[in-house]
Parts: sequence; C-alpha cells; structure tokens
Amino acid sequence: MNLFRPWLAVLLLTLLPMAGAVRGQAVYYGGKYNASTRLTAAHRTLPMGSWVRVTALRTGRSVDVLINDRGPYGDRRRIIDLSRTAAARLGILSQGVAEVNVTVLKRGWNGKVRR
Repeated sequence: MNLFRPWLAVLLLTLLPMAGAVRGQAVYYGGKYNASTRLTAAHRTLPMGSWVRVTALRTGRSVDVLINDRGPYGDRRRIIDLSRTAAARLGILSQGVAEVNVTVLKRGWNGKVRR
C-alpha cells in the first residue's frame, strides 16, 4: 500500500509557516518612500500579499506588515527585510539588524490576500 499522499504533503507545506513563529534576523531597507507601502516587507518564500507579525526580541514591540517584495539575499540568518517605517515602529533603526520572531497572520495567493 502506498502511504505517500501528494495532496497531504502540499497541505502540510502550505500550513507549515502558520504553525508558529520563525526566529531570525530582520534588516531594514531604505527604499523610496511611498505612503501606500509604509508597513511592508520582503520575504524569500512567502506569497506576495501575505501579512506577518514581526516582533523584535530586544524591544518586545510588534508590527504587522504586508509582504510585497522578495529578499533578503546574502546572509541566510536574515529572514525578512523591513520598510523603514516598520523598523522604526519596532525600535530597531539604530541597530540596523535585529533578532525577531515572524508569525504568518494571513497567507497571500498570487499577489492577493486569501480570505
């Protein structure tokens, strides 16, 4: 009997990021200011349109951001690039790099938020 169920593997991989917080480093990028993209972030794998809660471990502050870009690239310990506004709300601007927890609130799908 074949115990491998491809649909189950897909389901588990889809829900895995929602299972809990992922710990790693956050950096902020000082891109061009745009009022409509103030609380945004870049992530390597989450679908565009996903919402995540980023919590700075040192300050204890949290911010909800929209994933609208890809990155960070280079250092694999860095798991998310934050907009300047998001980094400021977390209190990590002076650090540049900070330890954070990232929790998926709502996964996007093809650039649109699923409900």
